[in-house]
Amino acid sequence: MSIVADAEVAIVGAGVVGSAVALALARRGVAVALLEGCAEPALGASGTNSGILHTGFDSSPGELETEMILRSAALRDAVLGALGTPVLRCGALLRGGRDAVRALAEGATRNGVETRVDADGALEVPGEAVTDPVAYAGGLAAAAERHGAQLRTRFRVAAVERASNGLALSAGDGGSARCRLVVNCAGLYGDEVARLAGDDSFEIYPRKGEFLVFEPPAGERLDRILLPLPTKRTKGVLVFPTIDGMAVAGPTAVDGTDKRDWSVRPEARDEIVPRASAMWPPLEGLDPVAAYAGLRPAGRGVNYLIGASSACPRLVNVAAIRSTGMTASLGIAEHVCGIVERMGVTLGPEQPLSAGSPPAPAGPWWRRAAERA
Repeated sequence: MSIVADAEVAIVGAGVVGSAVALALARRGVAVALLEGCAEPALGASGTNSGILHTGFDSSPGELETEMILRSAALRDAVLGALGTPVLRCGALLRGGRDAVRALAEGATRNGVETRVDADGALEVPGEAVTDPVAYAGGLAAAAERHGAQLRTRFRVAAVERASNGLALSAGDGGSARCRLVVNCAGLYGDEVARLAGDDSFEIYPRKGEFLVFEPPAGERLDRILLPLPTKRTKGVLVFPTIDGMAVAGPTAVDGTDKRDWSVRPEARDEIVPRASAMWPPLEGLDPVAAYAGLRPAGRGVNYLIGASSACPRLVNVAAIRSTGMTASLGIAEHVCGIVERMGVTLGPEQPLSAGSPPAPAGPWWRRAAERA
């Protein structure tokens, strides 16, 4: 049983977005409780993504998602440095038709993102980078604790009730927490947490993205992210290096209904390998050393739903944050701070970020993700 001391703000979900929000609020002097249903942060969607830190070069100008990505890019280097998070600043290369590449370059310019078209007509995006998503999310959560936040794991919210001057949260094991406001960063279960508070205004479903992990052949090294032309629905199958020198290909994009199905479909290999090996020929004929699936919390008819609930005046929903959540997390956190302040929580001046050693993950993040599949 986990009894949490009273907090001004309780954040449900210690994925990368919830951990970033906890850190941002704690740095401004807010008493924060970060509540995570699993045994540690980033065991859900945050720990099974690509680890790519996008620049927003291909994001639609004017959308909230784009705004959050671009703001995060301005904040990210200082945070990564203070957390000691490993980063591979490799850049990206996108090949496609000249008209499509030109349109992407023009969109990148509108977003303020540096790109260039090389002599072969491919688009170079030097700012794209790769990190360890588990180390990043864990580092944010650990930093939030250094700034005074309470992190409680194995706290799976089972009930949300109105209480005097706030809300009372109960966990399935009898644990409890009281707070003035709840920030719902529960990812795949964001709609379920909202319904516990009386808000049934949105629905989350899992969009499965499957990945294959390869060990590059002797003498070959993947030195940057290779991108296809994106569509409105997905960025498509890409090939990217990991911090530890592997090459990953994927993802697929399969809409489902089971939020607990982390399996990799048998047909995923046939969907991924031909496209990936066309982009990076050294993959031809290789067998993957691992495969894993990530479940992105996609919104039914909504994307990047961030704001106060109309059904529960002390609930802030941060929901339908799809595959760009890690990239956009710092911007989302800053945005949520503004919402929380407008809802009556006093924010002090932002304190300098407390530096510290990142948590030591138990092996490569992709291996842990593969063991779950």
